[in-house]
Amino acid sequence: MESEKEALPLAVVVMGVSGCGKSSVGSGIAARNGMRFVEGDQLHPSANVGKMAKGIPLTDADRLPWLDRIGVEIKIAQMRPQGLVISCSALKRSYRDRLRQAAGGRLAFVFLEGSRDLLLSRMQARQGHFMPASLLDSQLQTLEPPTGEAGVVTVAIDRALDDMVALACEGLGVAVKGGFHAG
Repeated sequence: MESEKEALPLAVVVMGVSGCGKSSVGSGIAARNGMRFVEGDQLHPSANVGKMAKGIPLTDADRLPWLDRIGVEIKIAQMRPQGLVISCSALKRSYRDRLRQAAGGRLAFVFLEGSRDLLLSRMQARQGHFMPASLLDSQLQTLEPPTGEAGVVTVAIDRALDDMVALACEGLGVAVKGGFHAG
């Protein structure tokens, strides 16, 4: 397990649309590997949270300051040996590239992928979250799946949480050992 921790990228972004399990999987990856976890939603400017709570989709202009705050967290984490797992929807390739540029070092993505029906049922079941289920379709329309991008591990969300975390960790380890270089 110790060699697995050393092989993981210093920063991992757990990405996908709302309701896919970014926070649960991200915190599981972090716990399993002795890394720090940051809930990316907590870095949203209050104006963004207000828009989403009202069912108004965010624009690129809304997301860029948020992505930059996430990029700062990644950059800071890369100066520490513990590393970082952070949740962030990272819906577009340009968003992921912005985070890669901010990282300037080892950065990997875990893409949580699932059907609209499963995502919708998860969003409808959770309580106390600012993101309404009515925004799922706009997120799915915005999503540019990271197919073919280097340093991305895709995990299906139609399985138990522990299995998703294990698959993500396994995929990250394989990507690193296979010569994965991001940045």
